[in-house]
Amino acid sequence: MTETEKLKALLVAFRDERDWAQFHNGKDLAVALSVEAAELLELFLWKAPGEVDKAKFAGELADVFAYALLLAEKYELDVSKIVEHKVQENAKKYPVDKARGTAKKYNEL
Repeated sequence: MTETEKLKALLVAFRDERDWAQFHNGKDLAVALSVEAAELLELFLWKAPGEVDKAKFAGELADVFAYALLLAEKYELDVSKIVEHKVQENAKKYPVDKARGTAKKYNEL
């Protein structure tokens, strides 16, 4: 069992012990992920990037990962495979010789 699978199993066990699966449809999990991402972003509001409270940041980032993993579990997706596939797609869009050192979008390279 991979570390990702262990985390998914931990989250599912936590959810199931509380009978929360009934609330974990795809839409609500995606909304929760967005809300948690906004809470992560809020930690930077009106601050320089280095001023973020690391402990609060870790907690919010954990929430983001938790909902992302629960979404992957809901749709029976292998996180490693979908991330690897996305990196391969992005490598085609952003070839090193054109993208290195620039923040331009692929259609502007």
